[in-house]
Amino acid sequence: MTNRRDFLKTAAAATTAGVAGAATLAAPAVKAQSKIKWRLQTYAGPALAEHVIKPSIDAFNKVANGEMEIELYFADQLVPTGELFRAMQRGTIDAVQSDDDSIAAPVDISVFGGYFPFATRYSLDVPVLFNQYGLKEIWEEAYGEVEGVTWLSAGAWDPCHFATVDPINKLDDLKGKRVFTFPTAGKFLSRFGVVPVTLPWEDIEVAVQTGELDGIAWSGITEDYTVGWADVTNYFLTNNISGAWCGSYFANSERWEELPEHLKELFKLCMDSSHYYRQHWYWGGEAKLRVDGTKMQLTTIADEEWAKVEAEAEKFWDEIAAQTPRTKKVIDIFKKYAADMKKAGKPYRYS
Repeated sequence: MTNRRDFLKTAAAATTAGVAGAATLAAPAVKAQSKIKWRLQTYAGPALAEHVIKPSIDAFNKVANGEMEIELYFADQLVPTGELFRAMQRGTIDAVQSDDDSIAAPVDISVFGGYFPFATRYSLDVPVLFNQYGLKEIWEEAYGEVEGVTWLSAGAWDPCHFATVDPINKLDDLKGKRVFTFPTAGKFLSRFGVVPVTLPWEDIEVAVQTGELDGIAWSGITEDYTVGWADVTNYFLTNNISGAWCGSYFANSERWEELPEHLKELFKLCMDSSHYYRQHWYWGGEAKLRVDGTKMQLTTIADEEWAKVEAEAEKFWDEIAAQTPRTKKVIDIFKKYAADMKKAGKPYRYS
């Protein structure tokens, strides 16, 4: 009888354990997933970021449906712009929106980021050069040689014009002018007597007011109005040294590879959304503010004199082409593209 009771107890315990085990095996495995969080810093200050990136990041966070959240930081908010690349490599920040030139990317093609003199005439030139003329593959190759950072996508921003305190009506008026601009644009403009000045983005308006700067060659007229520079400058030069700023998105490679494929695709779609928004925001804004803007008077350097700047750009291109085989490849593409657009005629090129 004792043995029978012991047997029944053991059998009952085994049955209970078996049922529990079966239930455990039948239930799907549930692994607690914490929300993925990224910190992304843009080159732009708050007012400008409202247009050049924030709408797309807001959309990403909404559609990611709680799986991922990108925290957006503005110019110099976490680290100075010139240190963004290294910070991204170290994982201090997860992603960056800027141009290669400003963040001191350690690649030979960084010289082409931002405003490379006369490489583009219109904003649509940038996506065509990347997607139809081979720049995308060159950028992927170059950043593939750098540890820790993945280049994701390039797009166009506004053209590069001078906004100045005093009027610019001829090339000689540029001599001695202290101007906030991008590194490569500054090197080129120094050939005409411009003194390039590097300052934190948020200090520019005050620097113009105090006389530390005579002007800005960092944007088109849309940004001048948006960020407040039109309030401290009096004149806008309609000649530009580039038809569109070339900027990119980058990410820390490890963090990018950790993302599931559907979140990678979502981020790519949001980058494209950002690129598209800027196309019409800048294109319409540049025209509207030239026509209806009341804060800056328009000035123009005569075509025959401005041709000297374009001729100097050709020399500058050849100097950059001599730096590495890859920079030569990019310059060759620029020359081929410029020739094709000239042959295509209006509306692709008017001269």
